[in-house]
Amino acid sequence: MVLTRADDFPVHQTPEPIACAGTDRNFYDRYFFNGYAPANEKGDGSGFFALAFGVYPQLDVADAHFSFVRGDKQYSLHASAEMNRERLSLKVGPIAIEIIEPLHQLRVTIDESEGIAGEFTFTARAAPIEEPRFMHRVGARAFMDYTRMTQNGHYTGWISVDGERQDMAEGTCGTRDRSWGVRPVGSRDPQPIPGHMMPAFFWQWTPLNLEGGSLFFHINADENGNPWNTRAAWAADGAGIEDIVEGRGTLDSTLAHGTRWPTGGELALDLPHAGERAPARLTLEPVARFQMKGLGYTHPVWGHGVHHGPLKVEREDYDLASLDPAQLDNRHVQMLCKVDGDAQGMGVFEQLVLGAYRPLGLEGI
Repeated sequence: MVLTRADDFPVHQTPEPIACAGTDRNFYDRYFFNGYAPANEKGDGSGFFALAFGVYPQLDVADAHFSFVRGDKQYSLHASAEMNRERLSLKVGPIAIEIIEPLHQLRVTIDESEGIAGEFTFTARAAPIEEPRFMHRVGARAFMDYTRMTQNGHYTGWISVDGERQDMAEGTCGTRDRSWGVRPVGSRDPQPIPGHMMPAFFWQWTPLNLEGGSLFFHINADENGNPWNTRAAWAADGAGIEDIVEGRGTLDSTLAHGTRWPTGGELALDLPHAGERAPARLTLEPVARFQMKGLGYTHPVWGHGVHHGPLKVEREDYDLASLDPAQLDNRHVQMLCKVDGDAQGMGVFEQLVLGAYRPLGLEGI
């Protein structure tokens, strides 16, 4: 085995050095951020940005993706590197993460590359929530087994594309999460799963920045709409981990004609003991669309954990209006939404539907 800088910290989970993460080649460790202008600004998604940073210890690869929207264009910067087993080196090419105060404040830096640059700091509104452990099998195979924490917060900073710098508006907010465990990463497994040649996957996630607090809801369900992982949670501003209130929710949504993109939703919540400030019913109205392939999700080339050699950096620009919604890598989206009802604010409605999902009338591919 190989010793690394991480071994000088008391964070070991197995008898092996930190460079080793169990025996599953699909183990990963990821950071995610998104952000957007407050509702009292344009509120049209023109400043939406997001970042994903993944470490894959068994593949000895790390990758990072930064993507943002200006007008009808989405600009993306992808980077991948061999990590040489150093899991504490949170830098891939031009993209780096600095943990200023764990569970509260982090900084992201994008050194100018391919005409894209930026720097921003995330400061939490409350303690992070821990979602229920995601454990899902497809037939005999463990498809997912991971933990995720999520929290909302405010951003300060700037983004530049092709020399045009834009400072973040006062009150810019968003969400960050950390997840780790097992998901399909790297090169796809060619071995089919008997009886599950085309497994279905349904995912919705709605982290919302509201007046006085943060609302989180997610659902993973089978093709008949039966949830295998779901929860709603409310974190009032300044809440500690012990103050977060958890409950249940349901999200009624519709799809844009001929697509698997949501056109909005009605979120009903049951959050006992959350107090009067926690909402019971919210309406989500999309104002902009963000393509998750800009962060590597379902990307045919820049998928998470794929080996691109010692270091590779590449820029991609998308014309959002011309993308084919039926194309597999365009199906995973985050819709920036205005939120109304029992509370007002802004938030994200993320959705990915693969295969059949009968509650929305979707069959097959």
